[in-house]
Amino acid sequence: MTPSPTVQKSADLREFPEFSLSKLLSTVFEPTFGRKICILIDLPDLAEAHGMAFLDNPERKVQRQAYDHFYKGLHDGVLEELALEGGDMFAYTQTTGSNLDMPDLCVDMEGVEMSLEKDVYSNYDIILCISTFSATAPLTAHAKKFGFRGATLHGLNDIIRNTGLAVDYNDVSRDAEKLRLAMTRADSVEIDFALETGEVLTARLELGGQEAQKSHGLCRGDTPDIANLPAGEVYFVPTSAEGLFPMKYEDGTLGKLTVTNGCIIKSELISGNPDTIEAHNTKLLDDPMTGVLGELGFGTQVLPVSGADIQDEKVLGTCHLATGRDDHLGGHITPDQFKRHQNATHDDILFAPHKTPNFDIKQVRMNRGTQQEILIEHFQPGKYLLNALASE
Repeated sequence: MTPSPTVQKSADLREFPEFSLSKLLSTVFEPTFGRKICILIDLPDLAEAHGMAFLDNPERKVQRQAYDHFYKGLHDGVLEELALEGGDMFAYTQTTGSNLDMPDLCVDMEGVEMSLEKDVYSNYDIILCISTFSATAPLTAHAKKFGFRGATLHGLNDIIRNTGLAVDYNDVSRDAEKLRLAMTRADSVEIDFALETGEVLTARLELGGQEAQKSHGLCRGDTPDIANLPAGEVYFVPTSAEGLFPMKYEDGTLGKLTVTNGCIIKSELISGNPDTIEAHNTKLLDDPMTGVLGELGFGTQVLPVSGADIQDEKVLGTCHLATGRDDHLGGHITPDQFKRHQNATHDDILFAPHKTPNFDIKQVRMNRGTQQEILIEHFQPGKYLLNALASE
């Protein structure tokens, strides 16, 4: 589908097929006969796994999605239809942040203690991790070590299931590749942010002519890998960065971040709670690796806003930066480089109209040799990207 100039209107009018677990698994993994599949969920208290007690807790909305639409789906015919085995579900203790390493201890749905490495990673060919916090980075490392494939679907909700997971991932992969080719080997990207005050902040990310990568949802063949679903993204691991960009904190506070040598070095208050800014600056001073920019990403799909970054960062016309570990993206920032274990996260900073209404992406420009192309203006894809999507 070629997006119209107004991406969000296109998403609102788009008709999505009904979600099909069978179609999703067969398209993403193309599993061969006898592959063994399981589901991982995270719980604050593993006692909730016994007898699936978490189903009685209204706060476990993501885990309920895992049970209602994946576990039950597998056992209501999908295992047989796709000639899969297993269908078991395990729980591990919920981490405290995005992409933190997962504890090895897990339990089955009777509460029996097990080891993720010995009992799960070693015994299953396909692992679906449906969790509160993203586990893409640690699972990618374990997949390479133990040889399984899988998908991470953190923050899953009804909107994501019925739109971002209902699409045909052959189409998603095709469009992501078109946009990847349009942006690959870029030397740099410049982003202008227009604040409500009229001030314009500019950040320049150096990319060094690297090959762009894509999150396209297909995880086929025998190569160990993890798909992050919903997919639909072109991304880079910056080699350096300079300049300024705004950040909206969880409590609504807006800060102006200074970046030098690829690292956020300080935040200044624009509006909101000064204590939030002070806490961020204290963290940056205590553990400077928390400020390293490890990713620049661009959405490639026409999707509705879901309220969860896992889907909303895949929307065409948005872009995002991420701080922290980037080893799962081919970068060199690993958990051991952080002063404190709980800081070894990979945290996305999404720029999208619904998420950051108090500033605008005035323009995003790509520089590649003597070529300069406008990628995004006012949260809409530029003609260069639309032409790339329309190409055969």
